[in-house]
Amino acid sequence: MKRILQFTIICLTAVISNACQRETVQFDEYVFAIQLVNDPIKIQEYIAHHKTVWPEVEAGFRKAGYTSIRLYRFENYVTMVIKVPRGTDIRKIATNEALNTEKIKAWNKLMATYQQGLPGAGTWVAMDKLYEFQNPK
Repeated sequence: MKRILQFTIICLTAVISNACQRETVQFDEYVFAIQLVNDPIKIQEYIAHHKTVWPEVEAGFRKAGYTSIRLYRFENYVTMVIKVPRGTDIRKIATNEALNTEKIKAWNKLMATYQQGLPGAGTWVAMDKLYEFQNPK
């Protein structure tokens, strides 16, 4: 019995150490900015819509290949951070047919009523990275 327990512990240790040594998936992040219509009521509506994003929209994001999409807001400015698997062509994802459904078109049309874009640049402007700190641990 003692030998079986020792063997089991050794096997579990090997399994756990191999699982811990798996390569982690690497990601690319893209950051975009937009300006919302400067109307407190419209901004609150925009926020409310994003608390309950339509399931078909999120299903389209998954099918298209996005890993995550996060929005951050300050007053009437919104920043979007998109994460995709490393090497993914973000332009191909954006034109993926999974994002070209009638429901997603309706969502985008609705969201456009809240967006006015950045002065001189339009809507969802790609941001350039200025600085990055990473702790290699």
